[in-house]
Amino acid sequence: MKHSRVNVIRVFRSPVDHRRGRIVAGNLVIPCALGRGGISHSKREGDGAAPAGRFRLLQAFYRADRGPRPRTGLSLKAIRPGDGWSDDPSDRRYNRPVPLPCPTRHEAMWRDDHLYDVVVDIAWNRGPIIRDRGSAFFLHLGRPGLPPSDGCVVVEKAMIRRLLERIGPNTRIEIVG
Repeated sequence: MKHSRVNVIRVFRSPVDHRRGRIVAGNLVIPCALGRGGISHSKREGDGAAPAGRFRLLQAFYRADRGPRPRTGLSLKAIRPGDGWSDDPSDRRYNRPVPLPCPTRHEAMWRDDHLYDVVVDIAWNRGPIIRDRGSAFFLHLGRPGLPPSDGCVVVEKAMIRRLLERIGPNTRIEIVG
């Protein structure tokens, strides 16, 4: 089924638990989890919070060995075993993709736990990149039961594909704090 694209998806924090929320994309409402730090207006590396604000969605990544290619209007790239993301503020490649092995602190994009089977890259701290302001801010899959993430917005696997069908290069994500 083809869905119309939405211009803005909004993430609202739960009034009961600052680590949980909901995503609203047109008429689609999806439960989500936020980081253990909830939503922050002064985001810092390692604080476990999602930054408040309105951001572009840059691209999506997916594990081709773990399911069909997602349907989306975003640029889409398959994750490979040698893909990483720098989260080391002292690295000149901070908050950017890096090839593995990598001598500085980083995240592996190819994970055993399925969290990055589908990932949307959110344009937080990207132009210009400011050290210690936070890296690897993604919309990705959550663990069963949606416990808090390390600072990203996470959803259940069944929901991310429904959301991806509704977003494209002109869609913005608004994190309401």
